[in-house]
Amino acid sequence: MNLKFGTDGIRGPVESLITPEACLKIGHATGFVMKELGWNTVVIGKDTRISGYMLESALQAGFIAAGVNVQLAGPLPTPGIAYLTKTLRNKFGVVISASHNDFLDNGIKIFNDDGEKISRDIEKRIEKYIASDLIPVETSKIGKAYRFDESGPRYIEFCKSTVPSDISFSSLRIVLDCANGACYKVSPEIFEELGAEVIALGDNPDGYNINQGCGSTHPELIKKEVIKHRADYGISLDGDGDRVILVDEKGSILDGDDLLYILAFSNPNRTGPWSGVVGTLMSNLGLEDGIKKLGYKFKRADVGDKYVSKMLADKGWMLGGETSGHIICKDLVSTGDGTIAALKVISSLLLLEKKPSEILSNYNKIPQVNKAVPVFNKDIINDKDLKNLIKEIESDMTVGRLLVRPSGTESKIRIMVEAPEKRVAEKFVADIEKLIKSKL
Repeated sequence: MNLKFGTDGIRGPVESLITPEACLKIGHATGFVMKELGWNTVVIGKDTRISGYMLESALQAGFIAAGVNVQLAGPLPTPGIAYLTKTLRNKFGVVISASHNDFLDNGIKIFNDDGEKISRDIEKRIEKYIASDLIPVETSKIGKAYRFDESGPRYIEFCKSTVPSDISFSSLRIVLDCANGACYKVSPEIFEELGAEVIALGDNPDGYNINQGCGSTHPELIKKEVIKHRADYGISLDGDGDRVILVDEKGSILDGDDLLYILAFSNPNRTGPWSGVVGTLMSNLGLEDGIKKLGYKFKRADVGDKYVSKMLADKGWMLGGETSGHIICKDLVSTGDGTIAALKVISSLLLLEKKPSEILSNYNKIPQVNKAVPVFNKDIINDKDLKNLIKEIESDMTVGRLLVRPSGTESKIRIMVEAPEKRVAEKFVADIEKLIKSKL
């Protein structure tokens, strides 16, 4: 089996890669590695994809065959599992989800007992076990499985606890898009219990409609609904709840860069753990400039929230995130959490008594154009003609940035160009896309 970890776990089509057999092997291999590290119990959560039932059973069997006990949390946001692995102690966590992908895909994400995604060293150890034969432990040592019915309520109470007691949402009307995914039940309850009037969208999953025309990859839906309902905010989560896009009362879409800037602006501290902010290679140059003008240091990590988290740990900083909406507030959570990021942004704005537009007027983004080109083989990134074109474009750019990279979660090549004029960025993206397609 060619099962390898990407930027966010192991992910791919259910019919060809993330099969029941694959999950049996992943569970067995992960179980043995985690036992070597001293963890004998795993908490398993999932999103709402139809394949989740099938893969959960196979994954569970693999863990039990490795002698690991299993707690089944059912549908729960990815950051909810991260939270549980940390608070329950001496356990690790697994999420069955393909995040923002459609229902045809699924994947496996793994967290350590600190609620953080496992290191590359641990991933390599798991990959090595996957390649070996599956041999169960002796019968007297096989694991057991239990239902963990309190997972949702525990996560709800935790999220509510991150909002200061003197902050009330009772004056707010919020449109909340749950992407027909893992947040469909818990997130509306969180905002309602904090006092907000909630208009929920994407809260009727059927196993097939996850991320379908909704969620953080389709913010145009919530933009329309915010204007229609004259709401104060729109919150658009993705299928597993680890990323978020906001919309303000005017219908302006706020991506991860905007949310990072609001959180940095709102924080009065610029020292110690709050002296720096981490973005990624995709973060807008305007964000970097704006963050530095606020008095922070700014560093870029590789694309992927686990790389943002690692750099935060290395620097000892508290705030980081991705343009796509993965926001990590280390003072509250160990990983990207869309619901908690939204709570913190809105709480900060209420405390400052400011609209998002008032704060965001303090920094200017450079026009950025992004394109994802579907490919059969991502090795095309090493094509000689493509490399020459990239060098040629870079030599023509006096201001701006160019990034061409293979997607870590899909069979696509991602192109990003920043330039002072949008039309220039669009031309460079079109030239690169044309060359890639000519090579297919």
